[in-house]
Amino acid sequence: MNDATERTVTKVPEVTLVFWIMKIAATTLGETGGDAVSMSMHLGYLVGTAIFAVVFAVAVFAQIRARRFRPTLYWATIIATTTVGTTLADFADRSLGIGYAGGATLLFALLLASLAVWYRTLGSVAVDTVSSPQAEIFYWVTIMFSQTLGTALGDWTADSAGLGYGGGVVVFSVLLLLVVAAYFWTKTSRTLLFWTAFILTRPLGAVVGDFLDKPLNAGGLALSRYSASAVLLTTILACIVMFEHRAAEKCH
Repeated sequence: MNDATERTVTKVPEVTLVFWIMKIAATTLGETGGDAVSMSMHLGYLVGTAIFAVVFAVAVFAQIRARRFRPTLYWATIIATTTVGTTLADFADRSLGIGYAGGATLLFALLLASLAVWYRTLGSVAVDTVSSPQAEIFYWVTIMFSQTLGTALGDWTADSAGLGYGGGVVVFSVLLLLVVAAYFWTKTSRTLLFWTAFILTRPLGAVVGDFLDKPLNAGGLALSRYSASAVLLTTILACIVMFEHRAAEKCH
């Protein structure tokens, strides 16, 4: 096994069912956590975005500097991308007034541009080729755009499209099931399916997060953003322990 392959295996988690459960939990946490800072703490979307952007930059720097895959650091970086994605999308959609459709269109264009530049520069956007600092930067920037796009899509579906949070959950769950079906029963590019699923889990998390913490008269459960975030964080930490246990078993 060469150094590049070893680096990739040890720094990027295996894409399993546990990975997707953690991804959905992390994106839901990004929604409740982002709203807790921007709304419950009354800091606003711009200040919230600035705070989470700094956390995101520090986390990505630490992730790139790490010599091997560290589950806690990796998932902390994922959470950082989804929280900054939440506040950034809300700032663009609501504070700048470009609306959900405008925000989603702009972010989709940025996501495609990120993937195109990544592919043109390194020749592949497959996750298993993320074996250098340059590739990692593309990887995390693309993820950040996908998380922000997902927030806008979730809000657009639940609010502007009038489907509500329950309807949004159904729509994105069905779309994810179609991706799963394509994975098992077609020869569709695995890279395309991965990024499609990665994008779709974000709006699913967004509508679930909104369903948990929005007022009853708005169709939510009116749960505390802090308590919902704590439960989600506990779930993610439990899954991280599973990751670390499996990694330890492979080393022996």
